[in-house]
Order: sequence, then structure tokens, then C-alpha cells
Amino acid sequence: MQVAAGQPHEDVHLIDWEHPEENDFALAQEVTLKGGHERRPDLVLYINGIAVAVIELKRSSVEVADGVRQLITNQEEIFNKQFFPAVQLVFAGSDSQGLRYGTTGTPEQFFVQWKDEQGDTAMEPGTLLDKPLAQMCRKERILDLIRNCIIFDAGQKKVPRPHQYFGVKAAQKRVSKREGGVIWHTQGSGKSILMVLIAKWLMEYDPDARILVVTDRDELDKQIVGVMRNAGVVGEETASPRITSRAQFIEKLGATTPRLLCALIHKFDPADLKGDPPPIHGRFYVFVDECHRSQGGDMNRQMKRWLGDAIFIGFTGTPLLRKDKKTTRAVFGTYIHTYKFHQAVADKVVLDLKYEARDVPQRLTSRSAINAWFDQKTQNLNNYQKAVLRKRWATMEKLMSSGERKQRIIHDIIHDFGLKPRLNNDRGTAILVAASIYDACHYFRLFQNTPFGQYCGIITSYEPNHNAISREPADSDERYKFDTYTQHVLADSQSTKQYEDEMKRRFIDEPAICKLLIVVSKLLTGFDAPSCSYIYLDNELYDHNLFQAICRTNRLDGDDKDYGYIVDFKELFSDVQEAIAVYSSDELDLDDDGEENNVTLKNWLEEGKKKLDAAREALKYLCEPVPQPREMEQYLHYFCGDASNPNGLNETEVLRISFYKAVATFVRAFAAISQDLSDAGYTSAEIVAINKDVEFFSDTRAAIKKHSGEELDIKPYEADMRHLINTYIQADPAARLGAVDNHSLVELIIQTGIHDAIAKKLNEKGKLSKNAVAEGIINNVRKTIIRDQLTDPKFYDEMSKLLDDLIKQKRNDTESYEDFLKMAEALVLRMGGKATKGTHPSVLNGHPEAIRLFNNLESIEADSFQCPTGDDEKAKLALDIDIAMIEKAPAGWKGDGTREKQVLNALYPLLARDRKATLAIFQIIKNQSGYA
Repeated sequence: MQVAAGQPHEDVHLIDWEHPEENDFALAQEVTLKGGHERRPDLVLYINGIAVAVIELKRSSVEVADGVRQLITNQEEIFNKQFFPAVQLVFAGSDSQGLRYGTTGTPEQFFVQWKDEQGDTAMEPGTLLDKPLAQMCRKERILDLIRNCIIFDAGQKKVPRPHQYFGVKAAQKRVSKREGGVIWHTQGSGKSILMVLIAKWLMEYDPDARILVVTDRDELDKQIVGVMRNAGVVGEETASPRITSRAQFIEKLGATTPRLLCALIHKFDPADLKGDPPPIHGRFYVFVDECHRSQGGDMNRQMKRWLGDAIFIGFTGTPLLRKDKKTTRAVFGTYIHTYKFHQAVADKVVLDLKYEARDVPQRLTSRSAINAWFDQKTQNLNNYQKAVLRKRWATMEKLMSSGERKQRIIHDIIHDFGLKPRLNNDRGTAILVAASIYDACHYFRLFQNTPFGQYCGIITSYEPNHNAISREPADSDERYKFDTYTQHVLADSQSTKQYEDEMKRRFIDEPAICKLLIVVSKLLTGFDAPSCSYIYLDNELYDHNLFQAICRTNRLDGDDKDYGYIVDFKELFSDVQEAIAVYSSDELDLDDDGEENNVTLKNWLEEGKKKLDAAREALKYLCEPVPQPREMEQYLHYFCGDASNPNGLNETEVLRISFYKAVATFVRAFAAISQDLSDAGYTSAEIVAINKDVEFFSDTRAAIKKHSGEELDIKPYEADMRHLINTYIQADPAARLGAVDNHSLVELIIQTGIHDAIAKKLNEKGKLSKNAVAEGIINNVRKTIIRDQLTDPKFYDEMSKLLDDLIKQKRNDTESYEDFLKMAEALVLRMGGKATKGTHPSVLNGHPEAIRLFNNLESIEADSFQCPTGDDEKAKLALDIDIAMIEKAPAGWKGDGTREKQVLNALYPLLARDRKATLAIFQIIKNQSGYA
């Protein structure tokens, strides 16, 4: 700004980042946000008059998720979007559930729990909310978070998780001493974002800083460049920082720009380890990604010789162990910061892993036939040549899987996709790891002989080349691989890269289309697909390679994904056990603090029993207030309220949702160990009791959903819960499913009559009293009226009055139960017809939307609009509006602000250019399904 006329312009900083005490911090309570529908967040934090943080606090009895959703809706256009451009942090918390935080635009599932930096887990007052809130909002901390740690990733604003933030702070402390080291953050914990945050900080605070990111795989190199560009570290118009040749690499090292370089380690020429290094410009900080693989070797030595003054920071999720020739620490230094597998699981950053071994033994059925074949084939060979051939046979016999064995594995996998949670609902995918490219091709072709083949893809390092097979016999392994790719995998003119890119995209974005990928070594590191739930191992992997592979399955992907599943066909239990228990104290290259155990292998039956017992106890505690004798009717009344109370369902909604979730948790915990209850330590009597509880609470949950009219309000995890119930409890699931489940009680009354509907839907067990049945009917009718109210306000106002009459009749009990049912059926049939015959001009017949407009034109709010008094004139106006919607409403207009304005413009002249009337009729039109 210009201080005075004739004076030069000066920069004015709105916030003094370097001197926190020079800023004016203020906290306001219940600030009224205007501009849309008014909202009052509990607390707003201001710095120099700028709103930078919004805090929603909840009572201990209320879900913190409610506060999160409130923060999110406040940012919508119809509420207070204009208030949030400067806001950087949003918090929701309670004394019982702790503090969750995000930034503007953060989806609900990505709000995270702040973790006490001292690791204090004592349940003292304020531990869960006050202490973390004070830690995050400390003046220096909040300025640091806003300035250095909030980034954009492909347009999405992001704030770091606690382990990422503390990783950045540890790296800053180490760099300030001009030292490097290793950042060990387990697989799936967000190392790429951490790398971006450190790079961003270095380039801002050190004007001479240049960043070199070194990887050893082209795919990782591309991925990191993409992350850096998405985060703005590399400008959109800036040329790619990727190094494509050694000559270019040497040239860029000596140039002043760019400040960020990305190169494969192979760009360091190991041919001359004594010659003069190339000229270097700037102060280099070298990030070595997946540094457990870039160990020792001439290229590593050359890298350190060329960049002798650089600071090296290695990033890994699986550091090498002492038994390897060189440990990660020996090459890159001590640990800067660690975040291990068990910590990530506890923080719900990644999922835990569950192991299952499946034995598919192979046996040699005819040793004499094999010997005869060898005798014939080797009769012209000398003893040495025969020994070489037999040795090759022994190796192949050990490594290669027979066709029969593969068929059994394929049958197992297809069976899992029909049975297992996640795999059976088109949300989960799997990876099959084959022992060789030949095996992968063999698997792929065998899958193509099944209906499941259309859902399979294959990703290997093989590239078909006709020159490579020109001298191969027709039945050779090389020819088999070539024919597989050219005849069964690739489409005409499609390259391998195009095919693989498309299959990976489908696997991630369209799990219902690409369910299974067959791989050998590709995709076992650095490939993140949240849908991937199972990995089938038919290859021998070890140590960090094995751990990286099995961690493909443990990315978060919704409430219905509980674990990453490992299915082992190679008898790798001890190796998996070592990889999961992995890096124990005698194996790990430890720092002085003696941290140990990247992961602890759990006794799954013991863990499963704990989960089942806890879920069962929680469910019974939730149901403790249900009055005696605690039969179905008492549960219905407790969880649905009094049917004569119009707000009864709303008042008990939180209870019902808690009950639905508790039952889902209980049934899933039961299903996990249902086949092994006795091995888990339950007695026969306890097993019988548990099975009865599962059946009772499942039936009760279904009855409550029907009684409240909520049976179609299905959460994502509930589809799997129903499948588990049918699989593990009910002998004849077909009897419980079918057309009935696809219709509400009201729809079923219209189709079959009230008595059949009650028998099939509401009281199929025959355990409810007449009073409970009546309340169930009232609840379902009320739910339908509330749901459809806006489609025809006048009609449903009339239906509400009739419902009130029905409730009075039930309360007074002046009529018989059968008369009540007749009245209820008549009301439902009227609702089903949506309009009474003969109450509108015949010209509207066949135009249901126009009939609803006709019914409501008289009652809409208006300033100047006068509804026609005659039915014919009113019918003509309704038809004119109907025709305008059919002819002028653009496709997909609902929810699109620009297209909705086009609709309003078309309606405006028909409603006498009255804005209030136009908006009123628009609300009715918007709720008509016929106007798509």
C-alpha cells in the first residue's frame, strides 16, 4: 500500500509470522454468521481481526460427528460459505470423545483425532478435549500450522495428521543442525504429503535450498512429481522437474533452476567412482524415497560423492534389518521420526491385518511316468547334461503350480467373492500374487474360462515382442506369455501401458468392474487402492517385500472395511508372522530410546473373543432401560416412542441409530469367529446363548426398522451385516428375503391389502399385540407423509388430518381393531392414489404433476399473483406450467444453480412475474419425480 502521496508502496503483512506476540489474538463466542441461513458456531478464533479457526463443542452424550457435519454444512452456499475463505482450521470436540480437526473442504471421513504429543493417555479432566485444543491453538503452534502445514492437493485443501506434523517438526530440528537421517512412517500413513510439507518449508526458509527427490522406479518418480505439482510446490506452468537423461541431470545440478528435481537413482553414473564430481549450484537436500531399496551399491556411493555437502533424508515404511548387508540406518543415518504400524492402526490411519493360511497340497501321482519321460528325453545326453535337466525339473516342480492346483485356488477365490464381506458387494477388490509371469498368464487364461474372467486383469513387467519369440518353439514358456498378451489381454492396437493404466484405474475407481488383479512384483509397493481388501499369496515373499505386499490391503475405505485380509497358499505363516511381528527388538536397528515392535502379531481368536464380548456387553448395556419383560413389544415402544406423539420417532432416532450400529458391531464380531467359538474358549452353554442373542437382536433390529418405517434407510455396512446373518445364522435365507423386503409397509398395503401386509412385513413372527401393530402402522404412514409432504402440500395436509383422526380413534378405543384397520387401509389407499377422483377437471387426467400443481395453486404464498377462481382457468395455468417444465427445463437441472435459474425464468411470467409465488411453486415442482 502507499503510505503517503509521492511515497513508494510498502508491503503490509496482515499477520506477523515471526513474532507471534505482536499479533492480536481474540476468541468470540456464538458469532452470528449471516448471508444465508443464520448459524452460530460455538467459538471463532481471530488473529488481527481475521477469522482463522471455527470450533464446535458438543455435550458428552452427543456424537462429535454431529459437530463435524455442522462445520461442513456451515460452509455450504445456502448457509455461510462467504465466512470461510480465510478460515484455516475447523475443530469439533467433546469431553468424552476428544478433539477432531480438519480444514475448510475436508470431508467428514478425513477429520482426524489430535494426538497428545507427550503420549499422555491418563483419563484426567481435560485430557481428551482441553489439553489437545490448548496444544493446537497455542499461538506459535497455530501460526505454524497455518503458514507451513496447510497445503492444497489437486485443489483439495489439506491439513496434516498429528504424526505428519510431528514428523515435519522433527525434520526441521534435524536440518537446523545440518544433519540428515531416516523418517520411518509405516505403509499407507501419508509419506508423500510429509515429503511435500518438508520440501515446501525448506524452499521457503532457505533461499539457497534445492530439493532432489531420488527414487528407484519410474512409477514412483511419476507419482511424486504428481503429488508435488498438485500441492503447488511445482507450478502448473512450470516444466516437469523429472530428469530424463544423465546429461540433463548433470546440467541441472549446476544450473540455478529448477529448485526441485526428481530423478531415478540410475541417473548417477557409477562407472567412474574417482573422477571429479560435476559442478553443483545451491544447497541440496536429497529426499530418498523407499530408501530401504536404495541401499549401498555404487550408485548410492556415487550419489553421496557427487552431492557431498547435501543433507540426505531417507523415507521408508519398511527399513532393512540387521541381517541385511547394510541397514537403512547405516546408509542414511539415525531415525528422525518414526510412526510404526501398531501406532497407525491404533490411530485408525490404516487397518489391521488378518491372516488365513489355506493349504492346497500337490502330490506327484506317478513317479514312474516322470522317470520314463526322462529316460526317453535324455537318452542322447551325457550324465552331466542329465543332471542339469533333472536339477531344472526339481526347481520347476518346487516353484511352478500345477494346473489342477491353480484351478482349486481359482475356485477358492471365486467362492470368496460370492461369500466374503466386501468382496460380495462390489465394493472390495483383491490382488493375486503369482510366482512368475508364466504363472500369472496361466492364472489369467484359466480365469477366462470362468464367468468371473471378465472381472480380472493382469499386471506384470512383461512386454510382448515378436522378435523375442522368433526362435522360440511353439510350446515354450516365452511363446505362452506372448500369446497370452497378444491374444487374450491386449485389444487391437493397445499398448501394455494403456492396458495397465486402464486396469489400475478401474481397480481403484470401479471395483464392480475390475475385481481381481493378477500380479507378480508390480503394484506390490507404492500402489494405493482403498477398495483392495484381500491379497492372495501364491508366491514366496520375505521381509520388507512381504510386508509391503500385504499392506496393499489395509487402506481405509468406509465403515464396512474392518481389516486387510491375507490369504496364504504358500505356507508362509512363519514369514508372515515375522513380517507382521516384524522388526522386533533383536532385529530392528534401534535408536537409544529402545522403541520396538513395528507390529505385534495378535492371537486372532483371543482378539475376536474380546471384540465379541465387548460388543455383546455394549449392546446389553444400551438395552438396559427397556422395561420388563423385555419382549419385542417393549423394545419397539422404547426405540420408536409413542405412536400418538408426532415427534416420537424423531425423539428416539438417536437411540435407534445407536441400536442399529451396536447390533451391526455385535453380528460382525460374531461372524468373525463364529466357526471357532469353542476354540476361542466359550463353553457349549455360552455358544448356545450367544447364537440366541445374535438371532434375537437381529430380529429385533429388523422389527424396529419396519415398525419405524426405516427398513430402506440402509447404511453402507448393513448390506454386509445382512449377508453375514443369512450365512451364519439362518438355515433358509431365501425365506427371509425376496420381494417383501423391497417394499415399504405402505406400498405393501396398497398391493396386497392390510392383513397380508401386516403378516408379511410388520408382524411376520406373530409376536406383536394389536396395540403394537396399530402403532407400527401409524409410524409408517406418518413417515410416508413426512417424506412426500413437499410433492403435494395440500394433499398431504389433508392426509395428516386423517392420520390425526386415526390416532384419536386408536387412543379412544371406541371402535374395534378391525374397524381401525379398515380406516388405516382406506387412508393408505388414498395416499397411494395421490388425489381423489373427480376433484380436478378431466383435462388434467394423465398429467399427475399438473394435478398436484392444480391442488396447490390457491395456497401458495404470493405478493401480486392471483390464483384463477374458476377450475378451468386454474387447470389451464397448471397445464401451462407443466408444458413449460417439459419443454424448457434443461436436463439435470435439479441441484445445478445455473440450470435452476433457467427453470425459474421460465416460470416467472406464468406466475404474474411474482417472485414469491414463483419460488413457492418452484419448491413443489422441485419435489416432483416426473420433472427430472
